[in-house]
Amino acid sequence: MNLLIEESPLQVLPSLVKQVGLNEAIVLQQLHFISLISTNVRDGHKWVYKTVDEWKNEEFPFWSVDTIKRAIRRLEDSGYIISTASFNRTKMDKTKCYRINYEMLHCSVMQDAPSTTAQSAQEEVQDAPSTTAKLAQEEVQIAPSTEGKMPLAITKEVKSIKKDIVENDLDVVSVIEYLNDKASTQFKASSKATARLVKGRLREGYKLTDFKKVIDTKARNWLGDPHWQKYLRPSTLFNATNFENYLEESRVSDLPASSPPKPLELDFSEGET
Repeated sequence: MNLLIEESPLQVLPSLVKQVGLNEAIVLQQLHFISLISTNVRDGHKWVYKTVDEWKNEEFPFWSVDTIKRAIRRLEDSGYIISTASFNRTKMDKTKCYRINYEMLHCSVMQDAPSTTAQSAQEEVQDAPSTTAKLAQEEVQIAPSTEGKMPLAITKEVKSIKKDIVENDLDVVSVIEYLNDKASTQFKASSKATARLVKGRLREGYKLTDFKKVIDTKARNWLGDPHWQKYLRPSTLFNATNFENYLEESRVSDLPASSPPKPLELDFSEGET
């Protein structure tokens, strides 16, 4: 697998790294990006609802859970991130919602910047929640330290971000439509579980053609069999271990069949000499 950049990278500003630390800057930048497309609005703010496991599996697969916890806790303690579990439906649900404290972030920037008038500083703070698109224009790229679908890069405009998201999801739609066509199924590309499986394999470097090979191979083997046909489903086909095995199976089946040895031909026309 090629570990050089051929995909959307993680991005972070060096000045942000200097201010909060590398791991914390990556978390803060990714939270900012997710907030741009979040529909979870409470108290006039956009919140991101994720468990620690979801942060690891969906955003930072190259870190341990403890590393993620430490980075988030430092951001909470320093006031850059505001978190709460008060929006959860049950008290037993301890999953936190997170949002960036843009006022704190911009106040810190103003303290480090050359002196300006008090009015300019005040305007900067007042405009903070609405400057997300502007911030997205000024990112500096750093290479990802690991595999596949690294979270989508912050592009120059929010409109461009949404376009990238749609184009990325087109691969999920293509895979599920192909499966439904070949297996006469009705799976939905909008299913979070299904999308997570497909994107997980894409992050590992597999291509759309690989998905089609797996689908073709297993449809050929299982379609029409009452027992096996039910396994023509995303949770079976695109599971990490299964997918690799099925793809290898498809490659073996594509190899040309070895020709049987040519029988020895004896010529008896001349008789004995």
